[in-house]
Amino acid sequence: MIMSTIAHVKQQVERIWYASFQTALTDTLAAHLRRHALAGVQAALETALVEELEAHRQPYRHQSLPVPLQRSGTYTRRVLTTHGFIPDLHIPKLRGGNRARDWQVLTRYQLSMPLLLDQALYLYTLGLSIRDLQEALYVLFGHVLSREAVNRVTRAAQSPMDTWRTQPISDTPPILLVDGVWGQVLHPTGATFLDQSGHERREMRGRDQVILTIMGVWPDGRHQLLHYHLAAAEDTAAWSALLAALLGRGLDAAAVQMVVSDGSTGLPAALATHLPDAKQQRCVVHKVRGLERAFCYRDLTMIDPVTGEPLTYEAARRLRRQHLSTDAHAIFEAPTRAEADARLATFRATWASLEPEVVRLLTKDVDACLTFYQFDQSLHQLIRSTNLLERFFREFRTKSDEIGAFPNDISCLVVFHVIVIRDDAKHDRSHTAKTG
Repeated sequence: MIMSTIAHVKQQVERIWYASFQTALTDTLAAHLRRHALAGVQAALETALVEELEAHRQPYRHQSLPVPLQRSGTYTRRVLTTHGFIPDLHIPKLRGGNRARDWQVLTRYQLSMPLLLDQALYLYTLGLSIRDLQEALYVLFGHVLSREAVNRVTRAAQSPMDTWRTQPISDTPPILLVDGVWGQVLHPTGATFLDQSGHERREMRGRDQVILTIMGVWPDGRHQLLHYHLAAAEDTAAWSALLAALLGRGLDAAAVQMVVSDGSTGLPAALATHLPDAKQQRCVVHKVRGLERAFCYRDLTMIDPVTGEPLTYEAARRLRRQHLSTDAHAIFEAPTRAEADARLATFRATWASLEPEVVRLLTKDVDACLTFYQFDQSLHQLIRSTNLLERFFREFRTKSDEIGAFPNDISCLVVFHVIVIRDDAKHDRSHTAKTG
């Protein structure tokens, strides 16, 4: 058993290592992620080279640039990196002195520690601060890039990930799960301040924003994240923009039969416009969780039914919540709609006199919580709630709490994207990881 557990952990770690844009893996997935990472490495290298050249010309900015320091286009060079071979890296050049210049970024990257630059840029997408990344690049190259330059370099490295969100959709799933997760992103307030060195800086403040997310579920149980979108609110306009993006990528509106959500107020109007034929399924977990605010705790049982021991008032309240929650979840765990209706009737009979407001809330619009029964029983556990999305949201919230506030919108989205890839690799959902 111990050896089996160790082997399982080893396989899991290898999948995570691979999906995190690291090296030493093979097959189709390895080739795909290597191409994905290589595009980011090339973009980052080219941007860093431009920044280094501009730093070289900076002392002459306030006067007429000598002819040898004037830009003269680019030339291409072949570079071997840990993610593969770049046949056409574009190197910026000046009108003179190019042969005599010592390129810090390219020379050090090519001959010394290429993996560390890859990792430094990747760590930034996982929340490494700009200051930490400046220090890492200085250790690697002996050259400090400005915060603005680091931002441009990392944005260039992240931009290839946007291709994931524009891939054509050729196989429309009949079921969509939709939900959002909140985080903070820094935005300028319009004010400025002087730092300790007397330099004027823009004041930045964290602003709550939501990543609206859509996952597809197919009849054979496959599930895959389809799209995500950063918005200021979960309103109709934001959901409409997300759905319009999916339709623009080829999603067949007529093929979508059901949309599962937590009851977001802005969603129904967006669905009516973009997916008018889809029925709505209310997340049963959110439905049951929302009952807690309605408890009145009438006629509590003050004796433990198992031990026969007296209960404190708080313990009796907790026992009431546990029993009622168990009975409520049992309704939606029934194998058929007929059995669910029978359990709902039993729930009413059992709790109507003790918790009338809870019964009223549960039965209100309850049919919207039972739409999933039109699908095969094997899918019920996957599609009666938005729990499949919550797996990603939990890890994103953990990372978001560690970071505090993301430096920009792109960083926020890329961290979410990387979490999706790592989680799919961890659970060996290679069909999903391949699309990232």
